[in-house]
Amino acid sequence: MTEPLRWGLIGTGWIADSFAADLACTDSGRVVAVGSRRIETANRFADRFEIPNRHGSYEALVADPEVDVVYVATPHPLHHPNTLLALRAGKPVLVEKPFTMNAVEARELVAAARAEKLFCMEAMWTRFLPHIAQIRRLVAEGALGEIVTVSADHGQWFAKDPEFRLFAPELGGGALLDLGVYPVSFASMLLGAPSSIVALIDPAFTGVDGQTSMLFGYDSGAQAVLSCTLSAKSSTRAAIVGTEARIEIDGDFYTPTSFTLITRSGERTRYDEPHQGRGLWHQADEVARCLREGLLESPLMPLDESISIMQTLDAVLAQAAG
Repeated sequence: MTEPLRWGLIGTGWIADSFAADLACTDSGRVVAVGSRRIETANRFADRFEIPNRHGSYEALVADPEVDVVYVATPHPLHHPNTLLALRAGKPVLVEKPFTMNAVEARELVAAARAEKLFCMEAMWTRFLPHIAQIRRLVAEGALGEIVTVSADHGQWFAKDPEFRLFAPELGGGALLDLGVYPVSFASMLLGAPSSIVALIDPAFTGVDGQTSMLFGYDSGAQAVLSCTLSAKSSTRAAIVGTEARIEIDGDFYTPTSFTLITRSGERTRYDEPHQGRGLWHQADEVARCLREGLLESPLMPLDESISIMQTLDAVLAQAAG
């Protein structure tokens, strides 16, 4: 596969908008089709980005013979059915984070992708950013020694609107699935699945989780201290503390940004990674690379890890219910 990937988008919200705009930063792919539940909405979106194929249903989008790969950019509760729709139509899929609403749905999607022998990946775009690639390299080379603590926060302020998706239970609202998934996935990337979880959750006015603080323990003895909130703009920074050095990532840690490596003796090395666009195009490049090499999943965002992350999120939310 040497030609640019032909992307079809399911959904026309702001994340689909950002993804379509970011593809201008790379030659690995281009959007050729968009699908919405209403053709008028698809047409408006397509007009903005000069997309030739417009569909008034998701079924028509996945059936489009000119689409090589589908990006599912709908609200969280629709990730599972929309991804299954694409897989059953024979299309590889990039699924917006969080992968699903829960681990049961995640396992079903992974089983379907493997049964169909089709590529599937969670769109945790942070994994593919230049500064994260540098951090993974430093950790792998042992620059930090043994990891002792990981910390990360993600807080944003939103007006209290019961119809806004983050406050609406029927749209998968809540801080954890939308914002907290970034710190949880960050900790997972570095430490794997936690062996113990303690969570404190405060509900928003609609009953969804409004603020969550988490403490994860690991068999290695390491700990992760993570938080998310819908009520305030936090520093959105992250840190990795090791026995030999630590890494402090500037806010917003989950977007293209810079970081500092600080040794135990206080020596500082600054890493300023250049970037273009919002950063979503890096995951599109990864999808293109994997499909070109015949891979059914990305080694940087494996399907089993997406399941594990959903299991962790389930366990955190269960403490709220309990």
